[in-house]
Amino acid sequence: MLRRLFRRKSLAASPLRPGLVTGHKDARPDDSPALHVRVGGHLVRCVSYGKGPRFGPSIVFLHEGLGSIAQWKYFPDTLARATGCNALVYERHGHGGSDALHGRRRADFMEREAADVLPKVLDSFGIEKAILFGHSDGGSIALLFAARYPERTLGVITEAAHVFVEEVSLAGVRAAVTRFDSSDMEKRLALYHGDNTESMFRGWADIWLSPEFRDWTIPAETLGAIEAPVLAMQGADDEYGSAEQLLRIEAGVGAAARTILIPDCAHEPHVQARETVMDEAINFIETIIPRSRGWRRAGASRRRGLT
Repeated sequence: MLRRLFRRKSLAASPLRPGLVTGHKDARPDDSPALHVRVGGHLVRCVSYGKGPRFGPSIVFLHEGLGSIAQWKYFPDTLARATGCNALVYERHGHGGSDALHGRRRADFMEREAADVLPKVLDSFGIEKAILFGHSDGGSIALLFAARYPERTLGVITEAAHVFVEEVSLAGVRAAVTRFDSSDMEKRLALYHGDNTESMFRGWADIWLSPEFRDWTIPAETLGAIEAPVLAMQGADDEYGSAEQLLRIEAGVGAAARTILIPDCAHEPHVQARETVMDEAINFIETIIPRSRGWRRAGASRRRGLT
C-alpha cells in the first residue's frame, strides 16, 4: 500500500535544500526525507516529522501562492516541537518539487485543493483530524477545508488569508509581476521551485488577475459552516489585503473566531512578526489539543525550552 502511495525522489535532483526540510537546526538531512504522494494524477512533495498521528495531533502547513516547503524555513518544526505535535508540510501541484503545472489554474483552484487534494494527502499520512496552519492562499484553503470537513478539523490558524478579492490584492499581484519581470525575483524563487518557477508564478498571477477571479469569495454561509476554533492573523501593512479580510472571517465564523491585526507587519507574519505569531499559535493550540492523552502537557513542557 505504502509503495503505491509514496515515491522517493533524490533531494539532490530537486530544489529542496535538505537543511530546510527537517527545519530544526540540529537535525540531520535524512531525519525527515521528502516523499512524493500521488494525488489526482500528480505527485506532490511532502515532509512529515514527529512520532506520528497515533502519538499526538498533527499540524498541517499550507503555503502561500508562491510558497514551498523550504520557504517555511524553521517555523513548522519549531511550532510542532513547542506544542508536542507532529508536522506535515506539502507543496501543492506546480510548486517546489511537486509535478509541474501545465496550463492555467481554474478560478476554483482553492476550493478544489480543499475538497479533493488535502483530504487525500491527510489520508496518505493516516491523519484523521488536523490542526491547519495556512498562509495567504493556504489560509483560504484551510478555511474552505474546515467548512467542508468539520469532522476532520481540530482547529484553524490563518495568516493573511483571503476571503474575497480586493483592489489592494490585485495591486499587490501586479507589483509582483513587475518585480518578477524586472528584478532577480525569478532567480530567488528558483532556489525553491527549480524548473517549476516560471509556470508556478504565471499560474498564480494569471488567475488572480483574470476577470473570472475578480468576484471570487468565500461566502459568509461557508465560513459559518466552520465548527472548529479559528485564529486569524494579518499584518496591518499587508500589501495583498486589508483588515476587512479579518472582519469578514470574524463575522462569518462567529464566536469561534479570534482575529489579530499585527502592527508593523506585512504579508508574512510568521517571518516579520515571528515571536507574536509563535506565541499566539502556541496558546491557541494548547487550548484545543485534547487533554485526555496528555498532549497539552507535553507541549507545555517543550514551550519552556524554546529559545
